[in-house]
Amino acid sequence: MTISLTSARDVAGLIDHTILKPEATRQDVERVCKEALEHQFASVCVNPVFVPLAAEMLGGSKVKNCAVIGFPLGANLSASKVEEARAALAAGAKELDMVIHAGGLKAGDNDAVQADIRGVVQAAHAGGAICKVIIETCLLTDEEKERACRIACEAGADFVKTSTGFNTGGATLADVALMRRVVGPVVGVKASGGVRTLDDLLKMVEAGATRIGTSGGVKIVQEARIRFGK
Repeated sequence: MTISLTSARDVAGLIDHTILKPEATRQDVERVCKEALEHQFASVCVNPVFVPLAAEMLGGSKVKNCAVIGFPLGANLSASKVEEARAALAAGAKELDMVIHAGGLKAGDNDAVQADIRGVVQAAHAGGAICKVIIETCLLTDEEKERACRIACEAGADFVKTSTGFNTGGATLADVALMRRVVGPVVGVKASGGVRTLDDLLKMVEAGATRIGTSGGVKIVQEARIRFGK
């Protein structure tokens, strides 16, 4: 599954413009939302505390308000993740990026991991939102990555996502290709962590990514305008 990109607008439409650092301020989030509106990114991805602000600034636009859930460790109680998801949705989130319990996956607790994902997915869908499942590839073996993707698909996930960006590594071409192979053509694949240039983005898309998480979206779109001329 490969997307054809022929303009800067096409590129921008793949990007989740991200502001997740713990020291982010209201002013930082306002700046990121303004950039997203200017360039028409797919979404702005924020910590839940900033969902109301992002909802206010993005309201009426096509740019989605995305909240992270169970971020960045994923080791929360499942009930806590579901309540966090519902609260974010009530505050205006239109997309959720939730983190799996990697320790549970590595221990082989597949049913518990799937139930954890399904609870957030069902909350998202009930609220008219989509759910992306972060499997944190840098912590997993290839077998575990494959298993995580299958479990996420069985739980109804709309996307699988490589990374939080807060661990030992981010997206790799090999991981994106593996994830695309496992989930097939329907479920989305989001590459996140370390995508900083237009060439990085294009390689991830060629490998199978259909969404890109990055804090460097403005620079990438500027590069795209130069390369594509529009």
